[in-house]
Amino acid sequence: MNNFPKIHNATWPGLVGKGPDSEPVIPFDRLLSMTAAAEVNGVKFDGIDVGLLEPHFDLNNPDEAKKLADKVSKYNLNVGSLVAPIWAGSAMGTTDQRKTFVDMVRKSCEFGQKLKSLGVRHYGVVRIDSAAGVSDWAKDPVANTKQIAETFREACDVAAGFGEKLAAEGEICWGAMHSWKHMVELLEMVDRPNIGFQADMSHTFLYTMGYNAPEHRILATDADLKDREAIKAALKTVTNALRPWTIDFHVAQNDGSVFGSGSHDKTGRHCQATDPNGVLDIAHDAGYWLRDEKGQLTKAFQHICWDGCMFPNAVMENQQTWNDILAAMVKVREAHGWRG
Repeated sequence: MNNFPKIHNATWPGLVGKGPDSEPVIPFDRLLSMTAAAEVNGVKFDGIDVGLLEPHFDLNNPDEAKKLADKVSKYNLNVGSLVAPIWAGSAMGTTDQRKTFVDMVRKSCEFGQKLKSLGVRHYGVVRIDSAAGVSDWAKDPVANTKQIAETFREACDVAAGFGEKLAAEGEICWGAMHSWKHMVELLEMVDRPNIGFQADMSHTFLYTMGYNAPEHRILATDADLKDREAIKAALKTVTNALRPWTIDFHVAQNDGSVFGSGSHDKTGRHCQATDPNGVLDIAHDAGYWLRDEKGQLTKAFQHICWDGCMFPNAVMENQQTWNDILAAMVKVREAHGWRG
């Protein structure tokens, strides 16, 4: 059996779409215990990717990294990629907002460095987005993209000091990042060696449908989402453009619709791994990201992560959910992984 890429679960689904105007936040310890309990034919999760968000984490607490390291070590898990809590600022906001954005990247990179020194983090990136809405960006696309790129460059320079890479999240709700062409344009404009792309099989699939950027739509407006040949052709276009930039990857399922809950903007609907309405063949379609045009493994990242944001708590607190997810991830690794 392949042992790379390592298989991670995500913790931010316990936060994203939760809160006062939705369901309660799922405690971090509960997410960790369910991740550790999942098992499929003797295979378990290798680790977790972590959203450094309150109330799960307080980046101002100097003991927070040690607390996390102790918890994951107890379950024989590692930490991979981190999500920087940059939304108190904005990459295209005021001077103070942009300063806050960069400062949150600095705090996240410092946190990641501590986890490395504690021996629980051996790979992974720090995830960012523009923290700007599409409608605000559209008021002046050229100027706003330039400002976002400038902020990202500052953040990259900070991250480089910690030996970290930043991954820009491919999601249709972030200004200047809401289409595959805008995403490539932004990454090229940032022009830093430690910037890359975070692909998500659910979010990034919506690039093919032109949500928020109909001029960049690939699938026909009347496309049959059960037409696998049309889906595969569209995925090839997107992945050929973004794969060279991809340094972080989320396995997920999607039904072709958009969804939002709590305070989270509408974006790709994450379906359960076994959802009969899912339009993706998870194991097959992951290969468009994990293999190049010639079918060769890229080995561009050492772990993959499942993203299941905005599932109801009843689903997320059912242990079978995580067993099903792990089973799907194992199939991806067996199809596109390697021994290391």
